[in-house]
Amino acid sequence: MTDGAGGAPPGAGKVVRIGDREVLTHGVERRFFGDLYHYCMIAPWPLFFLGFAATFCAANLMFAGLYSAGEAPIANARPGSFEDLFYFSIETLATVGYGDMHPQTRYGHVIATVEIFTGMLLIAVMTGLVFARFSRPRARVMFADAPIIGVHDGERTLMLRMANQRYNMIAGATAKLWLTRMERTREGGRMRRVRELSLERAENPMFALSWTIFHKIDAVSPLHGADAAALAGAEASFVVTFTGLDESSGQPLHARRGYTHEDLRIGHQYVDILTSDAQGRTHIDYNKFHDSRAEAAPDEKGAAP
Repeated sequence: MTDGAGGAPPGAGKVVRIGDREVLTHGVERRFFGDLYHYCMIAPWPLFFLGFAATFCAANLMFAGLYSAGEAPIANARPGSFEDLFYFSIETLATVGYGDMHPQTRYGHVIATVEIFTGMLLIAVMTGLVFARFSRPRARVMFADAPIIGVHDGERTLMLRMANQRYNMIAGATAKLWLTRMERTREGGRMRRVRELSLERAENPMFALSWTIFHKIDAVSPLHGADAAALAGAEASFVVTFTGLDESSGQPLHARRGYTHEDLRIGHQYVDILTSDAQGRTHIDYNKFHDSRAEAAPDEKGAAP
């Protein structure tokens, strides 16, 4: 992404959320019905059911109006009663058919046939969407609130901690860490570049409790020589991605977390969350998962006190 010399495009634009960022888009029209499945999959559960209930009521109101256009199309419905036609429409659309009201004219049978077909389609679509939403694998991976830069094994290192909140095994867990920042091109423009940060151990064969990934900031690291001011000037941000196989369900898992340069804690170490008791049992304290402490300043001999 490069800087435009002409500034922002004209017009207010449309605000969309991509991950944790808000972006104003111009020139592309988003059509709700053209991507209805996507919206149904990302909508919160309350909004999803509310939308379906609204569609269900609107369809029944429409068919009740069609029935009312005929001459006594439904037997045992009170003359001029839109309410009776509405409830008959619900029974028909849901394929219930109590039997006290039924079509008695050709017009009524035609509308009821169309409504039954519509009801079968709605039930099939709703069943498929609910199944797709329930069956979609979701990783319960918790990421630390902030990545840290501190000393690890005698070297300056970028560290990020993760934890599995399901207390089961995730096989073949893989993590990747990316740095995005604004850089100058040879032509003098600015472009946001994405650079992968090499990890000391990018794979974990059995991820069960906690896992900390390490990127050593050596001479070839994109973070070499960068301090807080340099990261802020480059509008740096970090993205960590996680993939693995849930052994309980046999489904692949994916998770992602983004951080800005303001989230980074420099000169810190994570607080230890794993301890052992006298019986040899491991304790993990998630209350301290996001906590870090400042590193001790080196003494005059160069060693930490």
